[in-house]
Amino acid sequence: MAPSSKADKKAAGDVAAWMFNVVTSVGIIIVNKALMANYGFFFATTLTGMHFVTTTLMTIVLRWLGYIQSSHLPLPDLLKFVLFANFSIVGMNISLMWNSVGFYQIAKLSMIPVSCLLEVAFDKIRYSRDTKLSIVVVLLGVAVCTVTDVSVNTKGFVAAFVAVWSTALQQYYVHYLQRKYSLSSFNLLGHTAPVQAGSLLILGPLVDYWLTNKRIDHFAFTFPSSAFIILSCTIAVGTNLSQFICIGRFTAVSFQVIGHMKTILVLILGFLFFGKEGLNIQVVVGMIIAVFGMIWYGNASSKPGGKERRSHSIKHGSDSSQLDDKV
Repeated sequence: MAPSSKADKKAAGDVAAWMFNVVTSVGIIIVNKALMANYGFFFATTLTGMHFVTTTLMTIVLRWLGYIQSSHLPLPDLLKFVLFANFSIVGMNISLMWNSVGFYQIAKLSMIPVSCLLEVAFDKIRYSRDTKLSIVVVLLGVAVCTVTDVSVNTKGFVAAFVAVWSTALQQYYVHYLQRKYSLSSFNLLGHTAPVQAGSLLILGPLVDYWLTNKRIDHFAFTFPSSAFIILSCTIAVGTNLSQFICIGRFTAVSFQVIGHMKTILVLILGFLFFGKEGLNIQVVVGMIIAVFGMIWYGNASSKPGGKERRSHSIKHGSDSSQLDDKV
């Protein structure tokens, strides 16, 4: 196959992966908002456990069909990943409850520099000046769009700190484990989803009761609310899979940067479906700045020297591989 044909095929796959992630992520946000606003289902951590139960069922079916091959993930790495992932989920829920919306958004934005720090420290990634500046532009644009009131308190800061670092570590580990153990997105989900499902179904009701003072066993399930829960779980399968696919194809930093397009789309859809009272010149300007930064980042990071990994070895058993490539 000609090099240009390979490049075109990879570019098409990259676009498809991003679109898959954007559509499922935006879709699940809208469904979950409707579930909470219309039916009072505020058990976010337990719902995430349900999401991973559905994802586990998908991996079982895919393994039965032969799409997931036998693979190995050491127990210590599996437990570390699940620990980071669960702290991320619980930490984000607590951060949203204890912090103002403005500080919560700032905390989410800080995941990009934290992810950059992890890549520089562990993967020896080098960023060009244009790549760094484009990331700053994305952060500025999304901040203009979303950050309003900003108030900080000690316990809220601690929750945000734990949420940011655990999320960044979880996303870094997705890329790291796939690369280290040659795992596909399906393989990695097959290892992690069952453990996350079990742990969150045990932990979730306790965390949700602590956060909302409501018990899930007292919730009045109806046909419409159950239908929305099933729809949320179905979309979550795509969300979980697409996250692993995107981070596996790119890196956690690229996933975070381009992922802010989902924030822009959620804002736009909110204006379209729920009224235009929040639409003002500040939000429009922020959207334009953020989109410009995303385009700049894509162009800058794809150029030679834009984002490269310095030569180092990754040990796996007795094997080691030298990496000195663009990421």
